[in-house]
Amino acid sequence: MTTTDATIEWPAKYDVLGVGVSATTYEQATDLIVQSAKTQQSSVTSLHAVHAIVTTCLEPDLKREVSNFDIVAPDGQPVRWALNLLYGVDLPDRVYGPELTLRLCERASREGVSIYLYGSTPDVLEELETNLCNRYPGLRIAGSESPPFRALTAEESEEVVQRINNSGAGIVFVGLGCPKQDYFAARYRDRIHAALVCVGAAFDFHAGTKRIAPSWMQNRGLEWLFRLCEEPKRLWRRYLFTNSIFVQRLFRQWLYKKRQRLDDATEPTHLPMDNIAEAPVAKPEPATAMAD
Repeated sequence: MTTTDATIEWPAKYDVLGVGVSATTYEQATDLIVQSAKTQQSSVTSLHAVHAIVTTCLEPDLKREVSNFDIVAPDGQPVRWALNLLYGVDLPDRVYGPELTLRLCERASREGVSIYLYGSTPDVLEELETNLCNRYPGLRIAGSESPPFRALTAEESEEVVQRINNSGAGIVFVGLGCPKQDYFAARYRDRIHAALVCVGAAFDFHAGTKRIAPSWMQNRGLEWLFRLCEEPKRLWRRYLFTNSIFVQRLFRQWLYKKRQRLDDATEPTHLPMDNIAEAPVAKPEPATAMAD
C-alpha cells in the first residue's frame, strides 16, 4: 500500500497501458472509502473498465489528473486480467462500479454515512433514490442533482461545492460517464469535503432505465458485448476503437516485460575481479508499482 494521508493507506497502483490501476478488492475499497467519508477527508475513487483505461492513456491531461486519484479500480474483467498477467497480483475479482455502489450504500446505511447523487437526469435520479431507499431503509440521501449538459460557470461551480458541503454528505456518487466524471472529480476534490466515487452507468442500472449484463457475461469479460447489443448505434465505435487499442497495447506491454525478464535472467551474477573496473553499472529495474 502507499500512504497519501496521515491515517488512510491507499492500495498500490500498477502500470496498465500507462495508467496506474489499483490492485484492490470490493472489501478493501469499501472500507477505505467509508473511512474517508467518516473522517471527512477528501478522496477520489474511479472505476476503470477498458474504455476508461484507453481514454485516459490517450489524453495526457486526463492521465495526469487520474494519476492523483486515490483509487483507480479495475472495473472490467479484462483490466483485472491485465493486472494479474503483468504483475501476478492475483486479484480474485474486479471492482464493478454498480456493485461497489450497492456495497457502499449498504455500509453507509449501517454506519450513518449520508450520500449525495450527482449526475444523470432528474427522472433517473428520482427512480434511483426510490430504489436505493427501498433496498436500504436506513440510507440517508443528503441530496441529488442533475447538472446541465454543458460546462458549469464559475458561479455555478461554487454553488455546487456549497450545496454538497452543506448537505453533510460523506460519499458523493458521480455518474457522469468517462471522462466527464473524472474531470469533475479532479476539479473539485480539494473543495468538496467528502469521498468522491465515479461510478459511470451505475445510476441508470440501479434506476432500472438500463439493463445489467447477465452474470455469466460479466464473469467472462463480455459485458461490453451485452451493452453493444443494447445500444449499437451509440456504442459500436467506442468498443471497436477502445477494445482494439487495449488488446494491442496490452500485448506490447506484456511482450516488453517478458523480454525484460529474459534479459535480467541472462545477466551474469558474478564478474571476474580483473573486469570489475570496466563493468558497466547495472540499470535499476523500472518500478512496477505506481505510488500516488
